[in-house]
Amino acid sequence: MRYEGPIYRPPSEADSLLVQATVGCPHNKCTFCMVYKKGPRFRVRPVEEIFADLEEAARGWRGPVVRSLFLPAGNSLAMPTEQLAAVCEKARGLFPNLERITVYASVASILGHGPEGLLRLREAGLCRLHVGLESGHGPTLKRVKKGATPEEQVRAGRWALQAGLELCLYVLLGLAGPDDSQAHARATYEVVNRINQAGELTLRLRTLVPKVNTLLLHQIKRGRFQLCTPHEVLAEAATLIGGLTGPLALYSDHYTNYLDLHGRLPRDRRRLLEAIDTALSWPREAFRPDFVGTQ
Repeated sequence: MRYEGPIYRPPSEADSLLVQATVGCPHNKCTFCMVYKKGPRFRVRPVEEIFADLEEAARGWRGPVVRSLFLPAGNSLAMPTEQLAAVCEKARGLFPNLERITVYASVASILGHGPEGLLRLREAGLCRLHVGLESGHGPTLKRVKKGATPEEQVRAGRWALQAGLELCLYVLLGLAGPDDSQAHARATYEVVNRINQAGELTLRLRTLVPKVNTLLLHQIKRGRFQLCTPHEVLAEAATLIGGLTGPLALYSDHYTNYLDLHGRLPRDRRRLLEAIDTALSWPREAFRPDFVGTQ
């Protein structure tokens, strides 16, 4: 098995076989992300190399029991449609008990395949897309150089769901800072609600932590950006949860978060909002300290 550069996977893919399909990130401009800022540059691995790694895994002890496959790196949906489809079909042929094939994706890479390409990938065996939505607030998306607009987010999300793909969206609480915190929350639930009209999705919450070697950390040090307090982040989460119509599954399975918020909406809305309301009465010392992330 061959790996190049940082290899990350979502917490929900902890039990997945990891076979690298791409290297780096094709966008690599987000001000808050450090993962590929020092390289390597984005490229698609030759399909023959990916096949060889899949075959090696199939020969190993994990081969007969592999039920889920995750294809790193930062945005493997950026592969050409037929190449990614070929990888999915190869994996399905090698692993008889395979139930799920998953990749990181972006709004741009979803739109790049188009509805027909997404359907082709679903038929080839691709199951789930992990997408960093981060925010539905246009000014925030532009400031952090996300490379997508709210309208593009809605179109991409709907296309993915209409193709039968599972869609796991990530929202970054605190990304807009204190001044635009509530606008960020409102715009985000509006985008998610519009996407969710095409089918049910999963939403995962993360909280902004500045990272080394990022433009965001430079902006904080220069006084150009201010982090939200824990109470501001929780108030933002309350607005977001209060505005999400569902149905959807909500998770906050990450070390950056101040509070574990998980459930199904709209069923668990009251319980989640009550938990937030209770936490808002806690002192600052009850929450994790601010820190600069190194990974």
